[in-house]
Amino acid sequence: MSVKDRRWIRIRIYVTGICFLLVLGVLCLRAYQLQILEGSKLSSLAKEDYTGRFTLTAQRGTIFDRDGRELALSIDVGSIYCYPKRIKDPLKTAALIASALHIEKRVVVKKLRSPRPFVWIKRKVTPEEIKRVRALNLPGIGFTKESRRYYPCMETGAHIIGFASQDNRGLEGIELRYNSYLEGQEIRLNRIHDALGRSLVFDGPGIDKQGPFDLILTLDKEISYRARKNLKEAVERSGARSGICIVIMPQTGEILAMAVVPEFNPNVFWHFRPYEWRNRAVTDCFEPGSTLKAFLLAAALEEGVITPEAVLNCEKGYYTIGNSIIHDSRPFGMLKVSEIIKFSSNIGAIKIGQRLGARRFSYYLKRFGFGEKTGVDFPGERKGNLKSTKDTSLIVQNTLYFGQGISVSPLQLAMAFGAIANGGQLMRPYLVKSILDQSGKPIRKFYPVVRRDIISSETAKKVRDILEGVVKKGGTAPKAAIEGYNVAGKTGTAQKVDPIKKTYSNKRFVAFFCGFAPSDSPAIVVLVALDEPKVRPYGGIVAAPVFSDVGGWTLNHLNITPSFPPVAAPPASQASPPAEQSEAARARALQAGQQDLSYPAEGDEGIVVLNPDLPGSIPNLKGLGVRDVLRKARRLGLKVVVKGSGLAVEQTPAPGTSLKEQRLLTVTFKPPC
Repeated sequence: MSVKDRRWIRIRIYVTGICFLLVLGVLCLRAYQLQILEGSKLSSLAKEDYTGRFTLTAQRGTIFDRDGRELALSIDVGSIYCYPKRIKDPLKTAALIASALHIEKRVVVKKLRSPRPFVWIKRKVTPEEIKRVRALNLPGIGFTKESRRYYPCMETGAHIIGFASQDNRGLEGIELRYNSYLEGQEIRLNRIHDALGRSLVFDGPGIDKQGPFDLILTLDKEISYRARKNLKEAVERSGARSGICIVIMPQTGEILAMAVVPEFNPNVFWHFRPYEWRNRAVTDCFEPGSTLKAFLLAAALEEGVITPEAVLNCEKGYYTIGNSIIHDSRPFGMLKVSEIIKFSSNIGAIKIGQRLGARRFSYYLKRFGFGEKTGVDFPGERKGNLKSTKDTSLIVQNTLYFGQGISVSPLQLAMAFGAIANGGQLMRPYLVKSILDQSGKPIRKFYPVVRRDIISSETAKKVRDILEGVVKKGGTAPKAAIEGYNVAGKTGTAQKVDPIKKTYSNKRFVAFFCGFAPSDSPAIVVLVALDEPKVRPYGGIVAAPVFSDVGGWTLNHLNITPSFPPVAAPPASQASPPAEQSEAARARALQAGQQDLSYPAEGDEGIVVLNPDLPGSIPNLKGLGVRDVLRKARRLGLKVVVKGSGLAVEQTPAPGTSLKEQRLLTVTFKPPC
């Protein structure tokens, strides 16, 4: 071999060696990049391909009403899932599942073709749906148990309680406001699966947060049902767009009921539109109309610018202010202040307001809570609109006296009436009484809060006395009267603004009635508002009857002693047969100041002793309310023991039993919900 050939071989060896060194260097650099620089990142990406996190959420806490009855609870239901990589024929499988679950085939196909290792087909299904899918015996389809929220009273109290999502997160109402307490423990399981998505190993569990906690609300389920039932009937009867009914305890600010129409069922909330979920009692604001005259009266009496007997000229129903003319519904002349409120004279209200002054009246309206939030423990509350009177025109200042130019929420209005009812203190409304842990021990309690003193107790009593005239004959709301109780309140028929013309509409109104009973010692405040009733849109016509029905039932349910004293039982020789004891005679006895035994006195455990000498047999009392049962029992001379409340479902002795054999009647009552 020549020197030249040997040299060429050496060059080739060097070149080949250098190439190998370069390749080796590149491999080392790449290895360094993958193992050192990007090692943790790539390891995480690889781990995601064969591991996953499976989160189990424990049941949410239970929501109870004030008497411990369940309003929202969690139950176990089945859910259906799939491993897409194990599905051999997605189209056929999707067709079978869609038919069994009554869902669209294309939706199921999309899920079965998902690149993800785990996909939910349908969560929280019925037992029948689980049975149908399980019978198909499809590969790659699995079943598991989940917790689902259930609302046993359905529409009753729905706008207060709200609802939770499929993932058990509160979305509306109390469920949203107290979600952090109601949420249960989250149990996290790390799982390792194969290429087909099949679980091999579970690593865990790990627990996030503590809970869940239960809530005791101020709501009363039975009162809420009654409010909802009567409100719905009134909305349908009047053709109104919507309705609101609020029942509160004025001494504490506890909300006993808050019914809203249109209503919805939180168990299937997705079947309803979002505006139907809205709790209009706190989110909607209206002009209060003539209900504001109650606060004008309170402010004027507190300031001493008028007295109940002061007489003012109502100008025969025609009064000019600047270039505007104010009319009354009737041509009133000289009226006492008490009559101005009784007949709801707008001109009379202006005359009172002119003595008080717009600035001072605005100050009192702020004191009554208008223009600011009530502080209720509920999401989405609005504060309404109370404009300063400093730069407003003369006509705007004067129309404020009868409720125009101001917007309030129904809850604000109810709490303001509550301040008059309880002696002049504005309370903070609240919905939750206490929060309990799983052992039933309270971890937090809520108590009544006085926001401020507004008027003196003497002024409040004068206002209550005058507001009684509104409900009496000749007033604007005799339909609000409750048999056996003194009632006070105020009507309001507020014009709504036409959104196109930007002026007050002559066809669209909001009808109000807000009152309290018994007026001498108020136990409840009830507000009723109907938005745009089609038939006779006056508060005294469409809203007052709801107040009477709901208020009367609530007083009965709460065992509030009637205002009127009982009728004295006549001697046995003078006792008339039951058929001859007319309601007219009873009414005359009430007017004469005798006591009415149509309801047991508070604290006597529901036992009423009546005249034992009347003959006859025991009637069938099932389906009657407590007051009706006691009224019948009084006429038959029975001693009655009342158990429970609501409607009669059981009686001992049985109907038809001779009165000669029995003098004690035990009746069991249960709520209709």
